[in-house]
Formats: sequence, structure tokens, C-alpha cells
Amino acid sequence: MSTEPLDSATEWVADHTRKYVETGGEEGYMWRGYPTLGLTTTGRKSGALRRNALIFGRDGDDYILVASYGGRPQHPLWYLNLVADPSVTIQDRSDVHRCVAETVAEGEGRDRLWSQMVEIHPPYAEYQDKTERRIQIVRARPA
Repeated sequence: MSTEPLDSATEWVADHTRKYVETGGEEGYMWRGYPTLGLTTTGRKSGALRRNALIFGRDGDDYILVASYGGRPQHPLWYLNLVADPSVTIQDRSDVHRCVAETVAEGEGRDRLWSQMVEIHPPYAEYQDKTERRIQIVRARPA
């Protein structure tokens, strides 16, 4: 099995991710005005490494991600992968970190992070309004 991560099947996401990785974030860190990072997960079915560029926030040293999938009724595949295997790699510009990811539990901490992420990317609120599922927030802690 290849150790080179597979990029998203969505062409524009794959293009963004490749440029980000190849340039150490010089190209693609800011995407449409939003900060992004590269997330690598292990495929829960294939075992292959999977890579996506995602909008993110910070909470201290931790990285905060939103599993919005644009408000679709199902969770994004990257989220399902990290639930199955929480060991992930994050590329923040040229810095690469091994992290442990977890879904943020309901409560005040989640509410605070949700507000923070909606401030960073306001469409998240619209995505939540258009889906019945609870959009999950992920905390990735450097290992």
C-alpha cells in the first residue's frame, strides 16, 4: 500500500490540497479569505492515507475543524475516518504535526468553539440550518 496520501475525489479540493502541500501553504493557506490546513486521515475501509484541505480555527495549541460537508445530510468521509482512527496528521503551512482527533462533546465548550468557527466561516451557520444532523466539531491535539 502506498504511503503517499490520496487527495479528495472532488477535483477543486484535490487541486487546492496539492498546491497547499507542494508550497508549504504559501499557496492555499488563505482560501477565499479563510485559513486552511491539510488534514491526513486513514481510510476506515481501505486503510489508505486520505488528505483534504479544510478551514480551521485554534484553541490554544489545538486545531479545531468543522465536519460540515456543506450541510449535506451525511458526515464528510474525513470525519468518519478520524472517528474510526483518531491518529491524524495536520499540515499548518509548512509545519507538520501528528495529532489525536476527537469529537467535541455537547456543552459549553462545544458552543464556544461553534461560535468561534462560525465567526471564522459564517456559512457554517447556514449549513447547520439546512441539515437535520448535528454538525460535529473536531479538536485535534498535537501528540
